[in-house]
Amino acid sequence: MDQVVPLLVAIPLAGGFLIPVIGRFTKSHRVTAILPIVMACGLLVIAILLLARPGETVVYWVGGWTFPIGISLVADGLSKLVVLIIAVVSLLALLFSLDYMTRYTSPGLYYGLFMLMVAGMVGVVISGDLFNIFVFLEIAGIASYALVAYGTEADELEASFKYLVLSAIASAFILLGIAFVYSVTGHLNLAKIAEVIRMGGGLTTPLYVAAAFFIMGFGLKAAMVPFHAWLPDAHPSAPAPISAMLSGVLIKACGVYVLCRLTFSVLGNHQAFGTILVVLGTLSMVLGALMAIGQGDLKRLLAYSSISQVGYVVLAVGAGLVGLGLAKDSEPLAAAARLAVFGGLFHLVNHAVFKSLLFLCSGSIEYATGSRRLDQLSGLGKRMPVTGWTLRVGALAISGVPPFGGFWSKVIIILALTHMAVLVHWAFYIPVALAVATAVVTLVYYAKVQRSILGGEPSDAAKGAREVPFAMCLASVLLAVLCLASALIVLPSVRARLVDPAVRVLSAGAGSTVEPATASEDSEARTPAAAQVAVKEGMTP
Repeated sequence: MDQVVPLLVAIPLAGGFLIPVIGRFTKSHRVTAILPIVMACGLLVIAILLLARPGETVVYWVGGWTFPIGISLVADGLSKLVVLIIAVVSLLALLFSLDYMTRYTSPGLYYGLFMLMVAGMVGVVISGDLFNIFVFLEIAGIASYALVAYGTEADELEASFKYLVLSAIASAFILLGIAFVYSVTGHLNLAKIAEVIRMGGGLTTPLYVAAAFFIMGFGLKAAMVPFHAWLPDAHPSAPAPISAMLSGVLIKACGVYVLCRLTFSVLGNHQAFGTILVVLGTLSMVLGALMAIGQGDLKRLLAYSSISQVGYVVLAVGAGLVGLGLAKDSEPLAAAARLAVFGGLFHLVNHAVFKSLLFLCSGSIEYATGSRRLDQLSGLGKRMPVTGWTLRVGALAISGVPPFGGFWSKVIIILALTHMAVLVHWAFYIPVALAVATAVVTLVYYAKVQRSILGGEPSDAAKGAREVPFAMCLASVLLAVLCLASALIVLPSVRARLVDPAVRVLSAGAGSTVEPATASEDSEARTPAAAQVAVKEGMTP
């Protein structure tokens, strides 16, 4: 099974170089799109195969060289979950692109950049080496800069340049953090960094400085407040499938995921970092929702909504980090913290699905009408029934209306935070109240979206609209089905296979009291860093 792990990066990376050549010779959007769709299907198959063995951590050492000169690729419960999200959203975004991107030139360039972005995101998720996380981060970033500017109009170029400049600042922070970590620990492998920090008794001043750089750098990649300024411009400017990728997976894989990996499994001092994440998550959740209310551009509203929903995820994992760091021998507190982590990861899955759906719906609406202005789009419910119903599903799911998955993940986060308020400190009631209030605000502005677009008499822009082509409808319908199917994660059997392995990885990394693992789950209860050490010492991870 370890031999399939490098294929997760090799397949899209090869596509990034082969597809532009194919596109140059064929000059056909549909023919050029065949290879990336096949590759995305391959990634999805590999992701499912890895998930089929939830109790196993797979470690692959590139070239057969182990520590200290080898580069490790790690597929544990957390990375498997994120890779699955990337594979699903990528496949459906490519399917949507079949007809949507016919309005653009150079299909080979578009699909090549798309696959490079996928390769970079997957590389970030499965890399067990801090510097290679940075390398893959830059691969994904460079491809996404070009894709945001793909329309080459003034607005697209301006948004891409702003995104590039701010991301370059984030990359500089991250690189400085890596330099500080290497100067103190002498290692880049996540396993050895964690081991050196533990053996040394905890964090020193240079490591705290490095942690601050990481929070700023990866916080910007995750578009958390106050590092969010690039996202509201980049999302409206990018083609709809790229907006779905940026919001659905890129800010999570290149931002939230790495923050979780570093704060839970590597750095230690979980209470301090958890508190910072709770504050940043709460600010993002509230301010993102408030800024979304007054937006008249549909994609810009969705962009601010992404900031708000990612705030839920960061708030939940931050609360879990605090609880796991304080738990020691307190099983009730450890259980509440694990519930918070589960709620955060559950909401991460949900947000990837319903926000991708909403951005694809916005692309369908713009494709049919040529407009994204809410005051110009009334009456589309009858003109575009499939797009209308999928938009309703996405809006209800993100608003937390039952029985959609968004309702269950928000309820779990609020319940976990309430338990934390009882067991740790009353101050946790503040994010509880704000989370409930933000859910209400979210419901209000998505009700406005539905009323403005789907109801009323057809506007001038809507009078000539008709339903979009089949491939675009199919991608939206499949995501709408997933919005409902994601609610099944609350079932114990589904949760145990999909999200619980990721929760165990983070819980074990934080050094908390963890549930006893069965024999098949024993390797999963180790952090990926510990799994790498096990491989180095000749043991089975």
